[in-house]
Amino acid sequence: MGKASRGKRQRTRDRVGVWTTAGAARRAHEMVRHSVETLDSPFIRAMIAQNFQDGLTDSYRTAALSGGLSATDARQYALSVTVGAVGAAPPHSEDLDEYADWAVAQHLGLLREAEVFVISPAAHAAVMAAAVTLEIADTATLDRDADLPVPTGLLVLPEPVVLSNRVGALSDVAAFGWTPIRMFNGWPPVAGGMPGVRVTVFMDRDGPVQPEDWRMAVSLARSAGTPMPMLVPDGMEGMVGDGKLADLSADELHERSLQVQELQRALRRHAQVRRQAQEVGEWSSGEVIEDPTQDFVRRYMFAFWRLAAQKSTQVSAPKPARHRERGTNRARPSARCRTGL
Repeated sequence: MGKASRGKRQRTRDRVGVWTTAGAARRAHEMVRHSVETLDSPFIRAMIAQNFQDGLTDSYRTAALSGGLSATDARQYALSVTVGAVGAAPPHSEDLDEYADWAVAQHLGLLREAEVFVISPAAHAAVMAAAVTLEIADTATLDRDADLPVPTGLLVLPEPVVLSNRVGALSDVAAFGWTPIRMFNGWPPVAGGMPGVRVTVFMDRDGPVQPEDWRMAVSLARSAGTPMPMLVPDGMEGMVGDGKLADLSADELHERSLQVQELQRALRRHAQVRRQAQEVGEWSSGEVIEDPTQDFVRRYMFAFWRLAAQKSTQVSAPKPARHRERGTNRARPSARCRTGL
């Protein structure tokens, strides 16, 4: 969500000026600091619970389309691929408010522990280009022990990327966080789970997507004394990280990708299209990324990790801006920041 007018977006660019490593690093740490202080709020919990509900509905529809499961088993399957896939261990409760509390704790832990990365516009463009060439099955060749630059990280983009999902809803991605997890999305459930990586998508609170209901929510949250964080969590995805598909041929990976895409197309045909008038601001490429199969996040992160593995990064230690701590128990984010070149 989140969308600024063209005039507002242009003013932002004028203020920021030319992208620099130091400026981007300072901005990234400020976003992290502010988000740690404000993310634990009822507004964020309500958004997370709704995201889980939407995912649960899609997953239940997947089970129904696949057939062969009872209603009870289909519900448990849906929970396993909704919350189990992002690290929630079974048995899985049907109380989504409980998982909203759990997710808030996971987001806060990520922001406090992650090593922060910023990426230059040129490197970002290279990752975007690489992501286009990938198929979803390619991302399943991920070996988290070999491919991740650090176990837990947060990548802040040089400018939000606007995505359009399979039902036409827009969102603007400002940052990606990742951390190793055990995934519990097997069916029947696999004891102990599987090694994986949880990717958290963060929206830009003040980004180029600003529908009326979002502006109202931001205003209400501010009036209630619980302002929205600068980085707003917009869902989590689990990526298998054991590298077991790495030995498949290109043809076999392509066939698996086609199977996943067909399932997503079936879900799109059965989904209720919920569109609303949204004002789209300009961004660097001048286009919205169409993501009907909803695999852009995985493809982008896989491409970024492979780029980082080429050692095309530099490490700097910017000094975070001085600020007054609001509580003695708040953990400050790490000052170190890696920069993609």
